[in-house]
Amino acid sequence: MLDIKQLRNDIDSLADKLIVKGYSLPKSEFQSLESSRKSLQVETENLLAERKKASKAIGEFVRQGMTPDEAKTKVQEVLDRIAESLSEKESELKAVQAKLDDILFSVPNIPHESVPPGKDENDNVEVAKWGELPSFDHEVKDHVDVGAQLAGLDFETAAKLTGSRFAVMTGAVAKLHRALAQFMLNVQTNEHGYEEMIVPFMVNQDSLFGTGQLPKFGEDLFKLDFEQEYYLIPTAEVPLANVVRGDILDAAQLPLKMTAHTPCFRSEAGSYGRDVRGMIRQHQFEKVELVQIVHPDESYAALEEITTHAETILQKLGLPYRKVVLCGGDMSIGSAKTYDLEVWLPAQNTYREISSCSNMTDYQSRRMQARFRNPETNKPELVHTLNGSGLAVGRTLVAVLENYQTAEGLKIPEALQSYMGADFLPYKK
Repeated sequence: MLDIKQLRNDIDSLADKLIVKGYSLPKSEFQSLESSRKSLQVETENLLAERKKASKAIGEFVRQGMTPDEAKTKVQEVLDRIAESLSEKESELKAVQAKLDDILFSVPNIPHESVPPGKDENDNVEVAKWGELPSFDHEVKDHVDVGAQLAGLDFETAAKLTGSRFAVMTGAVAKLHRALAQFMLNVQTNEHGYEEMIVPFMVNQDSLFGTGQLPKFGEDLFKLDFEQEYYLIPTAEVPLANVVRGDILDAAQLPLKMTAHTPCFRSEAGSYGRDVRGMIRQHQFEKVELVQIVHPDESYAALEEITTHAETILQKLGLPYRKVVLCGGDMSIGSAKTYDLEVWLPAQNTYREISSCSNMTDYQSRRMQARFRNPETNKPELVHTLNGSGLAVGRTLVAVLENYQTAEGLKIPEALQSYMGADFLPYKK
């Protein structure tokens, strides 16, 4: 979330900046609530001062001729009146503050000045392309058909076991999926310096609030019917970033670079009818996530770095892709700047998102109260957080199945051959 001082002191400038994200800041409502908050706060403080003064008035009443019992009764009457008024004002103040919090929690992060304007993905700006698009001497199949011919991708059994938007992988395809995840982790830990972590696949409300999924995006989550309020993670970003929630780090600890391979669970609320065939949009998928916790001065350099780390996977796999910078209207609520990597899918004859890398600046760290001690001032300051997919394992499998298909089977990318113990998988069907 943003610093509420920005809303109080510079709301007009802030509103102008947020237009890039297509967000209309409710200035009048905020200012009206803020005026009420100030007034109620003054009234509450005055009542507290009056209560303190009244509690010392017994002696004064006695000096004026009252008996001690009369003085105590008189003071108690005053205190009761003050307590009633104070309770009313505190209740009103709490209600006003809750409305202010609702606004504060819904205001997006301020987009970086380099973020292009636009409404949706059609307005994203391509900044680079890598790789040559494959050519085929046979009719191109999509990943569903390639997986079926390898006897390794089964959606009917998954539907029987659970429902739509799930998959069962078998044999060589399951091994290929596992190989991709291991390959991604090895590159990020051995070459890019990330620390591998195993994290819970369930988190509490505080963790989801910290990274911004709650309260606004609860419908996208799977909440467990359990004694505690646990949620299945939508991405490993949530547990990884929350590792530093409530902490004050030494400056020498920065940057922290963490990675984890986890399942991800998403309800896909609002996406009904989109990508119903295959593995592009599922309720459960796996991802290797990259998270960096950095000094505020270093976060935009870190964004370029973390994006390059995700690109490395695609390049080592020989998968053509393009890099786009998201326009304001297509960015997440917490991001100040985002790059998407979109891999080429021959069967769709288009590029599809396979990684999203974002600089969240201090939007998450303010929610999490994740800080470092600045050695120049010896005071705690908010860190900046970044996250990126390095990569979505299922979508990478889709890209391999489609880009490396032949008329007889599937070629194995060179980078995966040692994991698979083979360079080719023949069709079985």
